[in-house]
Amino acid sequence: MEVAGIEFPEAVTAPGSSKNLFLGGAGVRGLEIGGNFIVVTAIGVYLEAGAALKVLAEKWKGKSPEELAGSVGFFRDIATGPFEKLTRVTMVLPLTGQQYSEKVAENCAAAWKAAGVYTDEEESAINDFLQAFKPRSFPPGASIFFTHSPSGSLSIGFSKEGGVPAAEAAAAAVIKNEKLKDAVLESIIGENGVSPAVKRSLAQRIFELLR
Repeated sequence: MEVAGIEFPEAVTAPGSSKNLFLGGAGVRGLEIGGNFIVVTAIGVYLEAGAALKVLAEKWKGKSPEELAGSVGFFRDIATGPFEKLTRVTMVLPLTGQQYSEKVAENCAAAWKAAGVYTDEEESAINDFLQAFKPRSFPPGASIFFTHSPSGSLSIGFSKEGGVPAAEAAAAAVIKNEKLKDAVLESIIGENGVSPAVKRSLAQRIFELLR
């Protein structure tokens, strides 16, 4: 699947994992600037083969793409489901690690505070997240990889060329925090997610696979 000139393969193995994952959906994230939509990143969300569809089918099989796309619960079940996920964020425009991580951290912290679940543990996880990105810069074509483990950890990896990094070089950081593991993905596909295009793609592709 090609998004903004960037190729997302149909299947990958997550960094540091032996599990096969399929492309659940992909799309752009952009900003309205001066009346023009400027694409900043291309994002692909991969889900664990077999396990993800089995979990999602219990509640969502038979729903239309429009019903899925309009359901907060559907995307919540993807983000929090007991299966492995991989989120790939590839730069279309250059960003520094600080620019990228501060915006994600801001979104995550705001959601936790609104829900009344922002504790010292979450603050520590946010600080670890920011530190992982602090020395980084991302030219066009560079990628960030988040592996969301059902064990509750978030692994962060980087690649200059966009391909999935080798397992031995994959984890620049591993943060063991269940809320952060879910919130990073929800910042993209959740109720106030930054990429409606990824949400539409996920809804359409999951509908087709469940059918």
